[in-house]
Amino acid sequence: MRRVIIIGGVAGGMSAATRLRRLDPDCSIVVLEKSSYVSYANCGLPYRIGGVIAKTEDLLLQTAEALNLRFNLDVRVLNQAIEIDRGEKKITVIDLSAGRQYVIEYDQLILSVGAQPVVPPIKGIDKAFTLRTVEDAVRIVQAVERGPRKAVVIGGGFIGIETAENLRNLGISTSVVEALDQLLVPLDPEMASLVAKEMLKHGVDLYLGQSVAAIYSKGVELSGGEFINADLVISAIGVRPDTSLAVKAGLKLGPRGGVSTNIYNQTNDPDIYSIGDMAEKVDALDGSASLVPLANIANRQGRVVADHIAGRKTRWVPTIGTAIVKVFDLTVATTGWNQKRLREAGHHYVPIHVHPNSHAGYYPGAKSIAIKVLIDPNSGLILGAQAIGTEGVDKRIDVIATAIRSGLRAEDLADLELAYAPPFGSAKDPINMIGYIAENITSGFTNTVQWDELNMHVANGATLLDVRTYGEYSKGHIPDSLNIPLDELREGIRELPNSEVIVYCQVGIRGHTAASLLLGYGYNAVNLDGGYETWINSPAGMRSYPNYGTCALRPSSTVF
Repeated sequence: MRRVIIIGGVAGGMSAATRLRRLDPDCSIVVLEKSSYVSYANCGLPYRIGGVIAKTEDLLLQTAEALNLRFNLDVRVLNQAIEIDRGEKKITVIDLSAGRQYVIEYDQLILSVGAQPVVPPIKGIDKAFTLRTVEDAVRIVQAVERGPRKAVVIGGGFIGIETAENLRNLGISTSVVEALDQLLVPLDPEMASLVAKEMLKHGVDLYLGQSVAAIYSKGVELSGGEFINADLVISAIGVRPDTSLAVKAGLKLGPRGGVSTNIYNQTNDPDIYSIGDMAEKVDALDGSASLVPLANIANRQGRVVADHIAGRKTRWVPTIGTAIVKVFDLTVATTGWNQKRLREAGHHYVPIHVHPNSHAGYYPGAKSIAIKVLIDPNSGLILGAQAIGTEGVDKRIDVIATAIRSGLRAEDLADLELAYAPPFGSAKDPINMIGYIAENITSGFTNTVQWDELNMHVANGATLLDVRTYGEYSKGHIPDSLNIPLDELREGIRELPNSEVIVYCQVGIRGHTAASLLLGYGYNAVNLDGGYETWINSPAGMRSYPNYGTCALRPSSTVF
């Protein structure tokens, strides 16, 4: 009888175990898990802290007993593998509950150890909680029940943001400290600022561009010398692949520090597989190694490995890295590459910013969405996208992620036949509108400039033209811009001092019409992509924002 050992019993490991059992009813399958729980909802841990998930048991998708009863799996919790003997195909295990050590043999071994929290060498870091396992969540819940008044979350990534939101919703005064100058690194700056605004709106203090120098019993000291009082400190700086067992066994690591595998998730030892957060993935855009710690990818890899062990045909799928997070009233989602990564890779791209409504504007309750799509101007392929709003964000980013996976060009989005009724969308869905804009750009019909290019163009003598109404202009405008409303532009053309014109409106639609009109009259006119709405949320726009000086809430903070 073949014996398959799986080390790690959460997403990837349990997916492999249950799939393999369905394919092979007689195989001996042993799952070793060093924690007390298997098959739990790792992504739900921050919501257990905030009480949104009322009981710890609600996070448990299966128990060891239930898995044994239904799938005949030998699931051993509190059993930690400490050494792999590849020559003898044996694993040394410590039974943590019994305090004994034993050896178990395998025919195939699946490593699904996951990732471990990044714990920086900060003075007093032992006073900070981390959040990775159910046990971690239980400890934080117990600390919260002691009634802390102030909390500091170190790290402005997905887990840090979710944790801060849940602490704030409990009435705890909460600060987020992030060493980078923005929250949520997968977002570009003008999109990340929307997240920062939402956090500030709900009373979370932000310390961006600063790191924690030391942690004390009554708070944290920042790199700039400022002290933040806190009764509770949670470190959510990020995770790294847990490769200690793999390295000890002589398995090869890839360039990103995860275990290197082939298309079947086999390591350099063909009888040992590696899946989930500990394994490197292949990026769909350029084929490079990547680390994407997402449960759906781990589950998919678990299925691939089970199929390969059972001798079934498998499909290799590279990753595009689609993720979503709730930030108070906002939904924030991303897929593919962001602008920073494209620029660093020297990849040619064109951004498209749109600010459509979630559904038909004439139907009550329509909410604005900010969407940014990055396209290759030569091939028309979609390179990445980001979307932020209160509703309708998830379905738009999912459509774009599906388009990327399918190899659709950006202009193909115009042709998608999407479900429409006034409560749910528009006759021209935001996805369709992105396709129309992309088609205009790739065909050469439209030229755009970006918010971070304005200063250069104005310095070279271009006129900045605001074609919104006088009322809109008076409520806020880009400095040194001339205001001629679109409906008066034909008569007001003579007011333009030269032929180089950058046109903008609120979100870009009227600007496109005005630029087309000016082109017809012989002007060299381009449209500001995304209009004033994109500019005002960019770092350039925030510097002229009326409340910019008070947004930080702390003098030494950098917010945008």
